[in-house]
Formats: sequence, structure tokens, C-alpha cells
Amino acid sequence: MHELGLAFHVMDTVEEIAKEQELKKVGSVTLEIGQVSGVIFDYLSDVWDWAAAKKELFAGSRLKCEEIHAITYCRNCGKTYDTVPQGRECPYCHSPETELVTGNEFLIKEIEAY
Repeated sequence: MHELGLAFHVMDTVEEIAKEQELKKVGSVTLEIGQVSGVIFDYLSDVWDWAAAKKELFAGSRLKCEEIHAITYCRNCGKTYDTVPQGRECPYCHSPETELVTGNEFLIKEIEAY
């Protein structure tokens, strides 16, 4: 389960920001997670709760998620399409010459702290 490693990575990053900004408590962290990133938010949220309980800075904090929709671009016909229902092959021209435009992101969007 790579979600545990992701939770620790996010917490490490937030801890660095908290030190720089002299923050004492994190209320929530909002992540932007791509639809096809492979991250399972429910698992990530569960391990976040477990890890947050062990760190004073994060105790009682919430992890929030905003999903980034997966969109693919076809290099052959120049059209974009919804990735998940269609897959890699372009539904318009059936070309495999496609590339993911959005949907693989994993970003810290917002930290609510004081």
C-alpha cells in the first residue's frame, strides 16, 4: 500500500511549511488527486488518520480530496476525450497515439493551519 508512504510524504512537506510559517496546528490538508493516479483516497484517508494521531501538529486534522478529471489528447486527430471510459485509444479516430493531459496529479492544494 503506497498510500502510507504518500501520507508520510505529505506530512513531511506540511511540517516543513509549518516550521517556516511558525504554525502550531494543522486543521486540514486538501489534496488534488488525479482520477488515474493510482491513489485510493479512502486508503490514504485511513492511514492519514492513523499517522495524524501520532503527531501533535496533525492531531485531529482532516484530509480532504479534490479529484482531477482524467483527459486524454489524441496526437493523430487533435481531439481530447474523457480517459476513464475510453482508455488509451482515441474514440474518434481509433489511434493509439494519445497522451494523458490531466488526471495523474498528486498535489497539495491547501493547508488550513494556525
